[in-house]
Amino acid sequence: MTKVEIYYFSGTGNSLYVAKELQKRLPEANLIPIVSLLNKDVIETSADTVGFVFPIHGMTIPIPVKKFIKKLDLKPTRYIFAIATRAGTQHIAFMEIDNILKKRGKSLNSYFTLNMASNDPKFKDYRPSVNEEIAKLEFEVRNRLNSIQKIIMNQENSREKDSEFIPASRGLGRLVRLGMAYAEFNGAKDYFYANSRCMGCGKCEKVCLSGKIKMINNKPVWQENVKCFFCYACLNYCPVKAVQIKSKIYMKSYTEENERYSHPYATANDIAEQKQTSD
Repeated sequence: MTKVEIYYFSGTGNSLYVAKELQKRLPEANLIPIVSLLNKDVIETSADTVGFVFPIHGMTIPIPVKKFIKKLDLKPTRYIFAIATRAGTQHIAFMEIDNILKKRGKSLNSYFTLNMASNDPKFKDYRPSVNEEIAKLEFEVRNRLNSIQKIIMNQENSREKDSEFIPASRGLGRLVRLGMAYAEFNGAKDYFYANSRCMGCGKCEKVCLSGKIKMINNKPVWQENVKCFFCYACLNYCPVKAVQIKSKIYMKSYTEENERYSHPYATANDIAEQKQTSD
């Protein structure tokens, strides 16, 4: 097996779980957090095979993943794959990645979408998955990864049409993508806040992957000069559900009423470790 590097981004643990499970199946694969490399102007790799593992944000790739791929020098790489995790909705993530890679004369050789539990409690009908549902989803994920492993090891081309998505109407799809573009530009200004339940524990600052949150006088402050990655780690790892969304994009947020979700095998420390700078 040639050298493999798996680059991952994960806000509440779904994509981290997938990346770790894939690493088990690929001999000597190196697992690298995307956030740890974003401070570099150019990111170099010597790997023959490179993969990206990430969640779907607003029907496309997360902000830091897009920044990362634009910086990544893939000259020595012969095989590129991507794995997206989602709650079920359709997306254009792989098309977006191909548009970036096309400028370097590259494209995705294979890509795969895996359905997992939702971590987005801002909508009215949100209900976090219970243990039985998570176990069923992960059983299916592990089976899919067994097949994906063979495709990657054999360096096969596999760009199968996604047939297991929840379709979005044209209007909703356009609204979500416009919302994501606005969010990237706006940087989550006046998007998050902490209510009176906040204990000042600092866990939101700890898991904030963009460094936007800073504790001031034992209260979290979302700094306007730092852009947000919209990973929702602060929202879902708050132990008292104090972090909320005040959504101008979706008109109304239900986070005050709804429960939270983080992957059962992903701790706050696991998420925060992505920020450790790589040499």
